[in-house]
Order: sequence, then C-alpha cells, then structure tokens
Amino acid sequence: MDDIRLKYRAPIMVGNVRSIPPSTQVTTGATNFQDMLQKQLQDNESVVFSKHAMKRVEERNIPISDDSLARLNQGIRMASEKNIKDALILVDQTAFVVNVPSNIVITTTDQSDIEGAVFTNINGTVII
Repeated sequence: MDDIRLKYRAPIMVGNVRSIPPSTQVTTGATNFQDMLQKQLQDNESVVFSKHAMKRVEERNIPISDDSLARLNQGIRMASEKNIKDALILVDQTAFVVNVPSNIVITTTDQSDIEGAVFTNINGTVII
C-alpha cells in the first residue's frame, strides 16, 4: 500500500490584518464577551465626517451637539433598516448627506442653504 502523506498549508490572509489589542484578547465569561461585543457594535455605529463635510461644518458654522449626533446615528440606523445606501438625513434645521453602509457624512448644510437646494445621488430621506 502506498504511503499517504498529508501536507498542511497555512491559510492565506488577504486584506488588512490587525493584531488584537491586549485589552480585547480572549477572556472568560459570557458577560465579558457580551460587553466587548456591545462596545464593538457601538464603535461601528458612530458616524464619521468626511473631510469635505468637516469643511462645510466649519465654513457654515453648523452647530453639532451630542444630541444631534445621536439623532443622526438614529437616522442612519433607520436608513440602514430600509436598505438605503445614500440618504438625506434631516436633523432639525441641518441636512446631512450620508453614505449609510460606511456611516460617512458626505456633506452637510444648514437652513440658510436648504431652501431651493436640490439633493442628488440619494435614494432615501430620513427626517428626525
């Protein structure tokens, strides 16, 4: 009978491979895992402003409070539930154009520029 030898090959990793920080390495207990999972979900849900959007916020002196950011995140979650990819999200008197899958604000404008404005390349609107 022929000698059968198995060869082992290490898996090939594609993309960014990040090491696990010591604070998030394996711990015991369901509560620790649940806490880590909840923190990771919260970190992934926070909105990010593009360079262009930050420039608009500064130029137009658009006030962005913790409350408006929380409502913006709520609007992004609502848009995501409806499978909206690019959304116009209205929070009080401020309009945000958001790429929903990446949680990135593309641009923003306030009440003075909203009247008569035409928003293109969106496929849904959320009013919060």
